[in-house]
Amino acid sequence: MSKRWITDYAQIIVGATLVALAYNLFLLPTKLAAGGISGVSTILFEVYALSPALTQFLINLPIFVIGWIALGSDFSWKTLVGTFWVPFMIYLTAEFPYTVSNPFLGAIYGGIILGIGLGTVYKGGGSTGGTAAIAQVVKKFTGLSSGYSQLIVDGFVVISSIIVFNLELTLFALMCIYITSKTIDIVQLRTSASKLMMIITEEEEKIHNLISNQIDRGLTKVRTIGGYSNQDKTMILCVAEQQEAVKLKRQLQDEEPTAFVVFISASEVLGRGFSLDKYYGQKF
Repeated sequence: MSKRWITDYAQIIVGATLVALAYNLFLLPTKLAAGGISGVSTILFEVYALSPALTQFLINLPIFVIGWIALGSDFSWKTLVGTFWVPFMIYLTAEFPYTVSNPFLGAIYGGIILGIGLGTVYKGGGSTGGTAAIAQVVKKFTGLSSGYSQLIVDGFVVISSIIVFNLELTLFALMCIYITSKTIDIVQLRTSASKLMMIITEEEEKIHNLISNQIDRGLTKVRTIGGYSNQDKTMILCVAEQQEAVKLKRQLQDEEPTAFVVFISASEVLGRGFSLDKYYGQKF
């Protein structure tokens, strides 16, 4: 049993638990059919008083077969865990004493928690079944992000809920799934405050020393030719945390004001000094 296997299934269980809590604490009490099988179960609960946990489990079974065929056995085993765990946790937390009755708060906080839960499940390579599995199929064959795939699939369910609920609740539900879709992408990309700095200069060594001495970061040099001056220059690429980037910006303004500098937000940075320790793999 590998560490990656344990991590993946732990993420699926934690994420599925958050999905269930978002449903019982925010979505069901505020009557927000925020897409997916959970939205369908909310509608059926309102009309026929059917158990949401049982409804979701029964509807998920045939959809699970679709996931197995389209996405492979590894995804489907992980989906099976999510498919079972979400309705199970919905059943266990059905009598949770703390719920939200305001649909505005339900849309915002329910959307955020639901997005964190689904994003965590997706990072583990799984799904919570239902339209989440369908969204992953859409992602595979269209190239759309997980968040936008979820938005498209859930949109159909939410719009149909206007038949049972009023327009106001439907609009809140649409707001909820939009928040959910953006949160999913943020969780999967692990958006960070790191900055990619692109510095074009003729004072290569001076800026090299500034980066090494002031913020202790690595850098990459690319030989370039100025399009206007047609002169040889150097483009220095450096990734640093936001505070380090601010510090270097001040140093550049003071000591090398003619350098052309571009700061770009980095959504995720892998490698030494970020996902790994700064001195990972080095021998002293």
